[in-house]
Amino acid sequence: MTAPDLRDVERMLAIRVFEEKLLELFAAGKVPGTTHTCLGQEYIPVAVLDLVPDADVFSNHRGHGHYLARYDDPRGLLAEILGKDEGICRGVGGSQHVYRPGFMSTGVQGSGVPVAAGVALSRKQRGTGGLSLCFVGDGTWGEGVLYETLNIAALWNLPLLMVVENNGIAQTTPSADALAGTIGGRAAAFGIEHILIDGCDVDAIRSALAGPVARVRSGEPLVVEFRTERLGPHSKGDDTRDAQWRARAAAADWYAVYDVQGNESFTAAERRQRERIDRVVAEVLAMEQSRWEHSA
Repeated sequence: MTAPDLRDVERMLAIRVFEEKLLELFAAGKVPGTTHTCLGQEYIPVAVLDLVPDADVFSNHRGHGHYLARYDDPRGLLAEILGKDEGICRGVGGSQHVYRPGFMSTGVQGSGVPVAAGVALSRKQRGTGGLSLCFVGDGTWGEGVLYETLNIAALWNLPLLMVVENNGIAQTTPSADALAGTIGGRAAAFGIEHILIDGCDVDAIRSALAGPVARVRSGEPLVVEFRTERLGPHSKGDDTRDAQWRARAAAADWYAVYDVQGNESFTAAERRQRERIDRVVAEVLAMEQSRWEHSA
């Protein structure tokens, strides 16, 4: 691995600290509903989104890192998750349903995929350039709408980039128990290029994807599968993985890899982000709840 760019390290750490603080707030009863963190997967949106700054992004239930990598707005996101009026969607979308021009997340499995294709079609027809980027997990490959979308994307040569965060388990079901064949094989069935990324070196990821992503812009849809790990449970306490699996996930954590290489710079960056997110948490907790909640 090359020496990490400090800006990338700061962004990954910001997401890591945000998610850790969110779990603390959840445990303290401050988070309405549920929440899904991306601990262990933070490097993926940081690596990918810099390649597609003009993309319309379609995220999923585990989307905090996607939003923060794009906008660096922990205050707006936390306010939304905690149901505050100053949140991105005035506190009514919560953790899973976030909208901002150029960004949409949904907790409904696979539902953002056809919308991403529709926006990609619109871009193509209007000749505006750019592309649609949708994030899915390995579990979403059990949804029929994903295959309908891949079919249309291939037939109509849509500028659609699908990023698969394959952490090997869909809620509590190991992927091997629910997914026949491979994701690459399924993409190939539609004549769509598939790239497998197994590593957390942000610079190496961008180098590997730069050429293929350029081809997406010219109408060649692409599926990029990241072999990754989530460190925490699916959402709350629903982690059925055994100790060996959890230990393997911890050993593969980008944090451990970058911490060894970053030494003093990494430590200083983490301290800055912890202080920053602590300030954000204090500010958001002091906000008024959403007026929509008051009127309910």
